[in-house]
Amino acid sequence: MKFLIASDIHGSAYWCEKLCRLIEAEQPDRLLLLGDLLYHGPRNDLPRDYAPKAVIPMLSQYRQIILAVRGNCEAEVDQMVLPFPCLADCAMVFADGLSLYLTHGHHHNPENLPPLPQGSVFLFGHTHVKMDEVHGSIRCLNPGSVTIPKDGSHSCLILEDGNFSFRVLEE
Repeated sequence: MKFLIASDIHGSAYWCEKLCRLIEAEQPDRLLLLGDLLYHGPRNDLPRDYAPKAVIPMLSQYRQIILAVRGNCEAEVDQMVLPFPCLADCAMVFADGLSLYLTHGHHHNPENLPPLPQGSVFLFGHTHVKMDEVHGSIRCLNPGSVTIPKDGSHSCLILEDGNFSFRVLEE
């Protein structure tokens, strides 16, 4: 099973197109989106080619494989325009012998983990910074940000055969 894991698109048609090209190249079985899909948020400058209406059909073409959780920038109006659920605060996925907990990261984060079974993988976005660390017995992974990275590179994650690897979306 192959998953592509991304977060923090923030309505950028430019960077969403880069993500879509990677999706086409990688052909994942599932696309896990960790929130902040359409809106840029009041703390962020407008991202490159800010066009949430253009991002909607780009993401919608993958609706059959998307599992998305709510970010701090999602609102009920987003659910009205997206053909896949996007308002759950968290989700659990079991794949390749791993228990994956998906959330955006603005409530639960590596310093405030939810109760999880030992050996779980905690996937979150929100900080716009890539992370791969173990806290106690929980592996904490952040794919970074597709659009507004705070660590210098636009990125996402691939999970394949139980192994995680970062992918950088450069110009």
